[in-house]
Amino acid sequence: MNTELKSITSPSLNQIEEMVEGVHGWSPIDQLYSLHLLAYLTHHLLGDFVEIGSWAGRSAIVLGDVARQLGNTKLYAVDYFPDKEDWIQNSDGSYSFEVEINRKSFPGYHVQTVWKEPFEESILPFYNKHPNLFEHFIENMERNSLVHIVNPIKGNTEYFMDLIDDNFKCKLLFIDGDHSYEGVKNDIETMKKYLVKGGIICFDDAFTSYDGVNDAIEECVINDHDFTMCKQLTRKLFMAVKR
Repeated sequence: MNTELKSITSPSLNQIEEMVEGVHGWSPIDQLYSLHLLAYLTHHLLGDFVEIGSWAGRSAIVLGDVARQLGNTKLYAVDYFPDKEDWIQNSDGSYSFEVEINRKSFPGYHVQTVWKEPFEESILPFYNKHPNLFEHFIENMERNSLVHIVNPIKGNTEYFMDLIDDNFKCKLLFIDGDHSYEGVKNDIETMKKYLVKGGIICFDDAFTSYDGVNDAIEECVINDHDFTMCKQLTRKLFMAVKR
């Protein structure tokens, strides 16, 4: 069976499993499948995908694959991409990081820190194999033939804004970066003006154990009349833009 026919007849769930096999991250297949379907719902809209928080690329691979199939869409993957040496242990044993980009320092996980046990059990072993996260992310895109579709941006939403103009259009915004209230609120408020009518804003870890994420979503999206059709899918919550 040729590649094009396989992409049509093979179940999407199986394709996702194959694409992300061996890619480090915390989004299970059912959540990636939800994101995959949401991205397809934007097929009729003009604009690109933006992901805030990419890590090694599990969700970026899924969104990039949809963008490739739509044919007129790019994915911008915005992340600090911290290296192993950027992480520091806090006085309570948890971990945070600080990266330097263009001689400016950017802190990460300073409010919502990463606890010692998950860091040393999951994140540290990953870094022992891949000390440069940005390079590893690109390798994962190359393995899935997505380097011409996925544009990794090392920085935050403000840094990303400096690279685009006011005519930029976003039809799907996936927020999975800083899980603090201030971080999520800033990502929403910074990117909202670029969302097109009918576009989708989606959050990871919504209404689970992250109070900052929950409070920011409720205040800035659920209570904002510019958004409609609120729905929770697994740990992904999404809403459509109606303005």
